[in-house]
Amino acid sequence: MTTFADLGLSQKVLSAVTDAGYTIPTPIQAGAIPPALQRRDILGIAQTGTGKTASFVLPMLTLLEKGRARARMPRTLILEPTRELAAQVAENFEKYGKNHKLNVALLIGGVSFDEQDRKLERGADVLICTPGRLLDHCERGKLLMTGVEVFVIDEADRMLDMGFIPDIERIAKMIPFTRQTLFFSATMPPEIQKLADQFLQNPERIEVAPPSSTAKTVTQRLVACHNKDYEKRSTLRDLIRAQDDLKNAIIFCNRKKDVADLFRSLERHGFSVGALHGDMDQRSRTTMLAGFKANAITLLVASDVAARGLDIPDVSHVFNFDVPIHAEDYVHRIGRTGRAGRSGAAFTLVTRSDTKFLDAIEKLIDQKIEWLDGDLSALPAPAESHDESRGKRGRDKGRERRGGHKSDTRSEYVKPVEEQQVVEAVKVEVVKAEPVAAERRTDKRRDQNPRNNRNNPSPANDDNRDRRRNRHHDHDDGPTPVGFGDDIPAFMLIVAAAKA
Repeated sequence: MTTFADLGLSQKVLSAVTDAGYTIPTPIQAGAIPPALQRRDILGIAQTGTGKTASFVLPMLTLLEKGRARARMPRTLILEPTRELAAQVAENFEKYGKNHKLNVALLIGGVSFDEQDRKLERGADVLICTPGRLLDHCERGKLLMTGVEVFVIDEADRMLDMGFIPDIERIAKMIPFTRQTLFFSATMPPEIQKLADQFLQNPERIEVAPPSSTAKTVTQRLVACHNKDYEKRSTLRDLIRAQDDLKNAIIFCNRKKDVADLFRSLERHGFSVGALHGDMDQRSRTTMLAGFKANAITLLVASDVAARGLDIPDVSHVFNFDVPIHAEDYVHRIGRTGRAGRSGAAFTLVTRSDTKFLDAIEKLIDQKIEWLDGDLSALPAPAESHDESRGKRGRDKGRERRGGHKSDTRSEYVKPVEEQQVVEAVKVEVVKAEPVAAERRTDKRRDQNPRNNRNNPSPANDDNRDRRRNRHHDHDDGPTPVGFGDDIPAFMLIVAAAKA
């Protein structure tokens, strides 16, 4: 049986690996480390959770023992699609490189440029970053990429699929052509393979599992539910409560808005829950993820920012509140559980509108996923929610207030003619008795309007108000007609000519 000692790693690296408790490499590590030490380009494809990160961290540590970095000229470059993955790779270098005196610089968004600049000034043996922040530093003149010897693109399919292609092409042009390039990913569709070939020269392809396959240690089930959000949330709560062996779980949503809504719903129902999505600032994301790893939070509601490469070994369950739109994301999501040989469970809530996405997932992983308690055809009729019924009653009452009706009962909402005449007569009497009070209220509203006094706060405004106050009384001494207030149309003030 192959051990880490058989792979050609240095003694410093072997000592750190042994201290970490590892002796037998995973298949992807056993296949990728030897050619990486020979400075061959690598294209590694393996299931998530099989140790791809160590497949490039360990040989890089061995290669970096010779030489020293110069200021602003990193020796190696590692690109990651998300901040969390970049931070996780930095943690791996700290763990396995504890016997080395290497400078590791982490360039991600949400962190001060000044602090990162100071690290670059000391010289970075390892530069771990997201593409956007790397280009920001290059445009500010803080980085020179001509000294890069090893170029790593982690989660290659996701990097290329997320729209990072132009950024990666720009970065690749800054790096020497003689570099060593390593690609690692869990999935590699044919269209992405063509793009990856642009960055690799005669690569060593290590494929230790069928592309886009899922781990056999994960039990997968589909749960049928209705489209309504409140019914999906109710189904999810019942499903969570039914799991006797649940230690902690990640709940995936497609949209950041759904993450926030589901988080508030679970919190109201008394669950220990946190949220993680791309719009959160870096400090909140780091704190939330640390709390989940420390078991201070049982449930983590997240977008696909948490689906790629996050190494949280003891996640017992994964719940897909939404069926992922991209089939590859399903493989990454359920790969958060069942890691390192542990068993796990993955449940996906499916509505009738999700069938095409489900078909794409089953085609990708080349297997049928079993249903829990019946498929979509066994769904009961949707029940009307309390909020919907309350809203319906409110709409009916609104129609009644506006004179609308639901049946032939209009007569009870229409006042008799005699009653209407009495009401109009009372209104006229009130207007006759209080014309001055109505006029004062109108003038007060005009005075309070900022547009009347905004540009001319001088006493001349008082004269203008007086002229406006007396405007109508110059032509009419009678009471204000009902329905017009103080603003009487001019045509109604014309005296009709007497008939001959």
